[in-house]
Amino acid sequence: MKILISNDDGYLAPGLLALADVMSKIADVVVVAPERNRSGASNALTLDKPLTVSKASSNVYFVDGTPSDCVHIALTGLFDSRPDLIVSGINQGQNMGDDTLYSGTVAAATEGYLFGIPAIAFSQVKKGWEFIDDAARFALNMVQHKLGNFDEPYLLNVNIPNCHYADIKGVQITRLGRRHPSEPVIKSTDPHGNPIFWIGPSGIAKDGGEGTDFHAVAEGYASVTPLQIDLTHIHQLEKLKKVWG
Repeated sequence: MKILISNDDGYLAPGLLALADVMSKIADVVVVAPERNRSGASNALTLDKPLTVSKASSNVYFVDGTPSDCVHIALTGLFDSRPDLIVSGINQGQNMGDDTLYSGTVAAATEGYLFGIPAIAFSQVKKGWEFIDDAARFALNMVQHKLGNFDEPYLLNVNIPNCHYADIKGVQITRLGRRHPSEPVIKSTDPHGNPIFWIGPSGIAKDGGEGTDFHAVAEGYASVTPLQIDLTHIHQLEKLKKVWG
């Protein structure tokens, strides 16, 4: 089995290192990840400049681009063979609800899925690396024992509680929740007195009821959400057909 690992926290992030370590127990692992933190990069591909790939070790490469760049390069030019699975993460902080639209962690997995390869994005719910080995153990168990007989490509978004492995209550298969709009930007000035703006924090959960990823992790479960690419608004599609019919 061959596994390609990427992330959006950068190739030196503890979450990626822990994930690569455990996955190497069951597969031939290669890492292609950004050279620095690219959180919030979403599915961006770098089209305005060439990209550089550097080799950190025998199976670890880093790219001066986005998470999607990393997986795209790995699949279309860097290696001769395709991986059997793409795993992204483990992200430092949750990727739930609307966060998935912005997440570089989810984007790396999505890029692989677009090429027809099964892909999983793993995130820990809270920032901090105290329980990262427990999260990596959970990820290994999921890949090794739960998905081996899945007979079609999948794109899964997984959020893992920050706790000891034994304290994870189990898994809930969920849908994405929804958030309220983000908090306002944070205004400041640079050393020259020019105005600068920081993107504000995410909003609170707007739809976090039973069955959502928000609810699952709040109850101590890992949430597993299957994602798809088709963004077509089916209901409005039919309305528009009537307008132009």
